Amino acid sequence: MKIVIAPDSFKESLTALQVADAIEAGMREIWPDATYVKVPVADGGEGTVQAMIDATGGRRVDVRVTGPLGQAVDAFYGEAGGIAVIEMAAASGLEGVPPDLRDPRTATSRGTGELIRAALDAGARRFVLGVGGSATNDGGAGMLQALGVRLLDADGRDLGPGGAELARLDRIDVSRLDPRVREAEFRIACDVDNPLVGPRGASAVFGPQKGATPAMVAQLDAALAHYAEVIRRDLDEDIAQTPGAGAGGGIAAAMVVFLEGQLKPGVEIVLDAVGLDAAVRDADLVVTGEGRIDGQTVHGKTPMGVANVARRHGKPVVAIGGGLAVDADAVHAHGIEVVVAAVARPCSVAEALAAGADNLRRAARNLAAALALGGRLQH
Repeated sequence: MKIVIAPDSFKESLTALQVADAIEAGMREIWPDATYVKVPVADGGEGTVQAMIDATGGRRVDVRVTGPLGQAVDAFYGEAGGIAVIEMAAASGLEGVPPDLRDPRTATSRGTGELIRAALDAGARRFVLGVGGSATNDGGAGMLQALGVRLLDADGRDLGPGGAELARLDRIDVSRLDPRVREAEFRIACDVDNPLVGPRGASAVFGPQKGATPAMVAQLDAALAHYAEVIRRDLDEDIAQTPGAGAGGGIAAAMVVFLEGQLKPGVEIVLDAVGLDAAVRDADLVVTGEGRIDGQTVHGKTPMGVANVARRHGKPVVAIGGGLAVDADAVHAHGIEVVVAAVARPCSVAEALAAGADNLRRAARNLAAALALGGRLQH
């Protein structure tokens, strides 16, 4: 019997590989002679680099870059099966900015561009770019400047950092864009359909969580609208209302226009990159999971992506969640036949996180025992 274990990480508790290890340990108590294939995955958000490194035997590359406040920060990208995997949050993330210093008018995405440049220097030509968790609202301007694009004001001077500066943009000079960009393929892990500007745009929807007041939102949205108009005029690209262009503070728009990137759901990009389809093809059972399984799981989260792959091959799928919401049953209509919770008794969140591996092993053991018993009762 071949069992494919393809979970996401359990946030703040276990990496995707650690989750897979715990599930295997539990199932081996019931099926010691089964073949286990572990494919740690992610949906393009936090943990994507580590999941792809673990799935492909890749490595993490540490790089010193410019942080969102303009200071030097330690960031990283992954080398995974010939692909450079970059999480925008590693270089330009909101989590590392104290709440009282958050200001998307001045925060820059330059560090993300520096990560791309470092990977290009190392020979990478295939990229997966995760754009969640950013502190920025600069439309990717900082990233572009790090890659050689000049964003110039009416006096021919380069714009400063931050989304507010885009209001002063007069023209765009792409003549110094790193030529290696044209040799590269960029896939953008994007799980939102927000456009660049407007009431559902980057500023209005994501700006407040980055520190923007209502007045700042209006200022930033106007600046991005001006940016989009200059792009349309100078580059003949109409990006303002493209679904997904508002992701990452609008950096997705810059990646589409200047890097010729392709926007795709993050889980689809990751599952393709780690070769899940080939692993599942001859499997007898597929096991997936994430920290919390709820009604949102069916909307592009890792377990749903895994279930979609398994369903193409007619394979049964079961899932283990760190916890289950009252609407977790929604996944049953989408190919996940059994869902169980790892936590077996009332406890605090801190206790659940601390005992994550043991809880998973126990839940996996009991799940396997139930499946084995079901098989015997059929005869």
